[in-house]
Amino acid sequence: MDSEAALKLYAMQREGTIKSNADFWRNDAEMQSYHMDLLPYIRERQESSVGLVCALDGHFPQINLPLRMQERPYLFAYRGDLSLLNDISHNVAVIGVLNPSQEVVARERKIVRELTARGFTIVSGLARGCDTVAHRECLACNGKTVAFLPTPLSEIYPKENAELAERIIENGGLVITEYMAGARTRQEGIGRFIARDRLQAMFADRIILIASYLKGEGDSGSRHAMEKAKEYGRERFVMYRPSDAADPQFGLNRKILQEGGAVFTPSMLERFTF
Repeated sequence: MDSEAALKLYAMQREGTIKSNADFWRNDAEMQSYHMDLLPYIRERQESSVGLVCALDGHFPQINLPLRMQERPYLFAYRGDLSLLNDISHNVAVIGVLNPSQEVVARERKIVRELTARGFTIVSGLARGCDTVAHRECLACNGKTVAFLPTPLSEIYPKENAELAERIIENGGLVITEYMAGARTRQEGIGRFIARDRLQAMFADRIILIASYLKGEGDSGSRHAMEKAKEYGRERFVMYRPSDAADPQFGLNRKILQEGGAVFTPSMLERFTF
């Protein structure tokens, strides 16, 4: 059952009283004393299978990072096992391009199988391509996976992954979002994808980049996540071998290696502990 605080913040976000994370954190005391009619929202949520959790709740996922107010989440809507975010040492983010080759997919599946066999939870973003592969392979290995969305739970994106989201929940995983309603503008929608990418790094102790282009050469969601992982002090790994040297799909992988990231190898699992 939603707490009164979570329900109130949900209503305030829906009505536009809270417009951003920073808006909440700058005025949290004022927000808590704000009075409004919650009855319509109580009725709306009586039949909902979606849970709400806010920063004022004791079971809100703890984030031990010196985050800017704009980055620090205050409210999540979720379905599934929220406790998967309690201990990020169990979590490994696996991310990558939207259009991986079949060879890249095969290599990614092997990595996910190895991680899942060791008991790690796979974190990703339910996007097309490498995210979808990560979630599906984890489920195929009877593992648990977490999907962070850039949309409300009522508007799974991409639509073809709505069934995958249900499978994640049914298999003991978690599908979670900061967003209670759809984006009002295209620009806002794009910003939500970038904001989602930070959560993958925020709630995983390690992050593995499967493949991604350099800025300006292809999709950039992975770039945003890897930049945040560096900022948050997360361990950064890439899938890479010498034969990838001329492939633009591994441009970001090469950049991460130049910045001090490491090539992920099965032998590294010996030091992946939790």
